[in-house]
Amino acid sequence: MKFYLSVLIAFVFNVQGIYAQSGVLKGRVYNSINNEGIAFASVYIESEKTGAVSDIAGNYQIENIKPGTIDLKCSSVGYKELQIKDVIISNIRTTVLDIALEQNVAILDEVNIKPTEFTKPIESPLSLRTINAAEIYRNPGGNRDISKVIQILPGVASTVSFRNDIIVRGGAPNENRFYLDGIEVPNINHFATQGSSGGPVGLINVNFIREVDFYAGAFPSNRGNALSSVMEFKQMDGNEEKLSGTFMLGSSDVGLTLNGPIGKKSTFLLSARRSYLQLLFKALSLPFLPTYNDFQYKQKIKFNLKNELTIIGLGAIDDFELNKKVNDNISDPEIIQRNNYILGNLPVNTQWNYTGGLNWKHFSQNSYQNIVLSRNQLNNKSRKYINNIKDPALLIFDYESRETENKLRFENTWRKNGWKLNSGLGAEHVQYSNSTFNKREINNAVAVINYNSKLSFNKYALFMQVSKSFFNERLSSSLGLRTDFNDYSSEMANPAEQISPVLSLSYSLSNKVNLNFNAGRYYQLPVYTLLGYRDSSNNLVNKSNNIKYIHANHLVAGIDFIPKPSFKISLEGFYKTYRNYPFLLSDSITLANLGGDFGVIGNEAATSSSDGRSYGLELFMQQKLSSSIYGILSYTFVRSEFKDKSDKYVPSSWDNRHILNITAGKKFKRNWEMGMKFRLLGGAPYTPYDVNLSSTKTIWDVTRQGIPDWNRLNTERNSVSHGMDIRIDKKWFFKKWALNLYLDIQNIYNSQTSTQDYIDVVRDNAGNPVESTDNPLQYKTYKIKNTSGNILPSVGVMVEF
Repeated sequence: MKFYLSVLIAFVFNVQGIYAQSGVLKGRVYNSINNEGIAFASVYIESEKTGAVSDIAGNYQIENIKPGTIDLKCSSVGYKELQIKDVIISNIRTTVLDIALEQNVAILDEVNIKPTEFTKPIESPLSLRTINAAEIYRNPGGNRDISKVIQILPGVASTVSFRNDIIVRGGAPNENRFYLDGIEVPNINHFATQGSSGGPVGLINVNFIREVDFYAGAFPSNRGNALSSVMEFKQMDGNEEKLSGTFMLGSSDVGLTLNGPIGKKSTFLLSARRSYLQLLFKALSLPFLPTYNDFQYKQKIKFNLKNELTIIGLGAIDDFELNKKVNDNISDPEIIQRNNYILGNLPVNTQWNYTGGLNWKHFSQNSYQNIVLSRNQLNNKSRKYINNIKDPALLIFDYESRETENKLRFENTWRKNGWKLNSGLGAEHVQYSNSTFNKREINNAVAVINYNSKLSFNKYALFMQVSKSFFNERLSSSLGLRTDFNDYSSEMANPAEQISPVLSLSYSLSNKVNLNFNAGRYYQLPVYTLLGYRDSSNNLVNKSNNIKYIHANHLVAGIDFIPKPSFKISLEGFYKTYRNYPFLLSDSITLANLGGDFGVIGNEAATSSSDGRSYGLELFMQQKLSSSIYGILSYTFVRSEFKDKSDKYVPSSWDNRHILNITAGKKFKRNWEMGMKFRLLGGAPYTPYDVNLSSTKTIWDVTRQGIPDWNRLNTERNSVSHGMDIRIDKKWFFKKWALNLYLDIQNIYNSQTSTQDYIDVVRDNAGNPVESTDNPLQYKTYKIKNTSGNILPSVGVMVEF
């Protein structure tokens, strides 16, 4: 390792004399509604003091641009000026940027809103943040993982462990939805928790991403089945001139991305990645060894100016093995105890998933239409034996499940005279299968759950949203309506029972200050693991229990202040109420408290009887890259509560209360860049163990872990966690290739966070549990400290060719 770093440092400081090459930016300026080219539009790069004017077809080209990132402005008479931040320029390939301009129907006078780098759609004037590709790449500690980058935004919390759970405004991780070029993707992480959305490693290749729109509220009506957030990933198009690519070597994986033309009307992007994360986990003496593979594809076909087709593919193959030799070179007894406990409880897991989809876009005179067709599938296998001995008599957990969705959505977006109308419908066919064998504790005794289930039903959606600005665009308004329904049961088949209205308003007090408001109701279908649960008589238990859609009411208000185009301050308050959340009958807790760990959630009997609420305040300050400095500060105060079995509000598992993020960076000469991120997260609640029940011999011999005392639901808290990450980047641009080296150090001052202790039984020299001296029906127990936090340095290499 020392030799590798020495060679790296020597290389970095001995190639400074290499001259950078220049890049080319080209594209097309067009009307956002009908795709017609805009002639004589101005495209200007401030830092280069150069630009171009589009030709009669809207095409433009700017040459001799210094590689790196640039900001540009695009304007044309009769259209709103657009500012685009952090456009990446490469000397290897021509950067293609097509610019869509929106017609300006306002009178040009002194009350017009000045252009800014913080654009927002009329449907979502608040609770929306946009992150571009350069911001993703440079994020310290993010390791080019979009789920980690999102965690710096206001309202977003995470778990203390190394997982990518996205917890938005006190909502559970299963309340988020993801779209890739308008096509829904059920999950964006490897080793996904079925019934939730988290996992330890991101699935999406950020080399494909142009920008991400993150909605923490004010969801547009065409995006359903979400209660906490919606993420829209917008991918770049392939290189239309020649084949090019990027080779990536990081601390945990190696990958290759290719992109180029397919004929004259089509381009493609293709990537494959394989991890060697198991080597890192071995080095960190962790008792589990994950291996992941992922594949991503995009093809864009432009048949003519009025018709284009986007094809996407995304897939993953994940294996999760146990590191049974983890203690061979460890002498610390506490670490050995902790590893043995984890080895005794974690199942072996294999998982694969894919999403494939088509998005056809047709432009008309004052409108455009989208037809979206997709299919996604998840296959999840998990198995656990007592003492990890593969003997059928010692099997305590055997699970295999498959979820398949076939989706069709039609949308029409129409604009005229300042009015905007989006309307459409969706249909979806669901197939779900599940084979479960599970020995667990239920009602103070060991129970065996053993069933096979198959499920097939259809889901439907209707939506529309109308938007209009008034008083010379000082007041913008948007009103939406949506309904979701399905034929799983009569309880959810009536469209009138799931009406989702949404209202957004924004008023400009001046060119710099805006007041924003949103109110809406949103519905989400319970997870398939819950819908497909059956009893020993093969009955769909939760169908008989009249399970319903979960719904949440959102109320958000805020103010934003933009003193200059690259700087913004916003303050938002939010209040959410939940109704009809699944209440799990075996443990008498709400499903909203689960989802932040590996495995499966919702695979049990429930009723739609749980209520909850979350509320808080968010402060957000951002300095976009201007000259050489950029930064983000976000602070969130949040309370998240759900009713317990006594119908009293208690803190939920996501009640962190305080979330603080500070990110700052600077670009130096000769293509050096350095960034820093500090994060503080309030301690999340947890439920202490019922030690007497857990230590009962008949219980422990099967469960081998602490049983939560649900009578003391979330009465304890983890300690406050904090940490600092730094990242240093250096880029070189050669004649036919480019090189980027980075050093990323997570948790640089080695902050340690204490979380809930494990509970284990005392063992004799032969490894057998020791009987309690107080009760012959119990084992003697002790606690194992559970801390999180390690310094994690990583070196990455990216070669563009």
